[in-house]
Amino acid sequence: MFFRQVLHEDLGCASYVVADGGEAVVIDPKWEIEDYLGLADEHGFQIGHVLETHNHADHVSGKGRLAAATGATIHVPAKADVEFEHEPISDGDSVRVGDVVLTALETPGHRPEHTAYVVADASRTDEPWLVVTGDSLFVGDLARPDLAVEPEEGARELHASMRRLLELDDFAEAWPGHIGGSLCGGAGMSEKPGTTIGFERRFNRLLKLGDEDAFVSELTGHLAPQPPNFKRIVELNRGPLLTEANALESLAPARAEHLLNAGATLLDGRAPREFDGVHIPRSINVTMTRSAVGTRAAWIVDPESEVVITAGTDEEARRMARLLEAVGFRSLPGILAGGVSAWQEAGLEVASTPAIDVHELAERIRRDDVSLLDVRDDDEWEEGHVEGSVHVPYHDLRNGLPGTVGNGKQLAVACSVGNRSSIASSLLKRAGVEDVIHVADGGVADLEEEGIPLVEGK
Repeated sequence: MFFRQVLHEDLGCASYVVADGGEAVVIDPKWEIEDYLGLADEHGFQIGHVLETHNHADHVSGKGRLAAATGATIHVPAKADVEFEHEPISDGDSVRVGDVVLTALETPGHRPEHTAYVVADASRTDEPWLVVTGDSLFVGDLARPDLAVEPEEGARELHASMRRLLELDDFAEAWPGHIGGSLCGGAGMSEKPGTTIGFERRFNRLLKLGDEDAFVSELTGHLAPQPPNFKRIVELNRGPLLTEANALESLAPARAEHLLNAGATLLDGRAPREFDGVHIPRSINVTMTRSAVGTRAAWIVDPESEVVITAGTDEEARRMARLLEAVGFRSLPGILAGGVSAWQEAGLEVASTPAIDVHELAERIRRDDVSLLDVRDDDEWEEGHVEGSVHVPYHDLRNGLPGTVGNGKQLAVACSVGNRSSIASSLLKRAGVEDVIHVADGGVADLEEEGIPLVEGK
């Protein structure tokens, strides 16, 4: 039996290839299908089946593209209510490739239709060897219950689903649909790629809560912000099938300028310091030097609007476009050929943003000649922030500042490392706030080492 986990690093999503006897199943394929085609070519198998665990809410599935490329049959949970040709799969149904049998195990909670797949290799034993848990059991955590139904209802369903998974033997491997960093779980989710039922039975804090009410209270009490655009992504995954990626034209600067003047948004994937040094006016820096590019972009730009892309190279710009497609951006007319350098060579207007590091920020706070805008998330703010600073998470700055901030001083914008603050700074400048300084190196938590005390609480 061939088994391989394939990650979408930007989103923290995991998909799986299971093959035997020259035929393969792909479970929860990501939007970019090249990895699966490459594995099939390298190991000499045909992709005959695509299995989905549920209608995903954080990323666009690659099932349509993969089926179009391979002729594979798409199997979807019977309760998923999709609008494309497929084979419905219900609890206890199975798909076989060679000696390997994948059996559906209904595990609702994250979504009503959610289904895990128990895998047995008959050439070894009929006992299940592993289970692909999708968005139910993660390493050290469980899926969030609030994306399809009321949180308590989802949590109670998930509690029952965990009882089903825990019927498997301790030696059974458990391979999740996400690793740490995904918005589909909580803060306890590990970045480890896999686990075992026995390990989770012993160490997963939620599974150790035997009482259902305590389980529900704990699971629903610390929910992160819901993924941006999640309802639209669910509908895209429900159908009709998406079978092609955007063509992505190479746009000359004049053509890109025309699109921007007509209302398109320019996203720039370069490193924050590069962006600060020179950028195209009104562009937004969503750097590719950190993960969650697609998710961060979807927080601050309407995925149904037109988006032009630039980055350090044309190849990186095309890669960024695929990351945006994976979270539902469908109107991508192209990339700025040659990037910001080509724009400059065409004699078009550029801009820059003053940037400082944490050491200089500390000095300016002591001199009281800046106002500090903290754009981290709520939990980070509560763990420690500068007294007197203003807190607005970066994703709430889509339309500029919600009120008057600054008191006539320059506005220093900071996060934890400089990526979210770069988004925030470019959003503020796009909204007409000019006196902005970007804290590009380090973040708020580093100020303690510079002698600036942090206070806890809201």
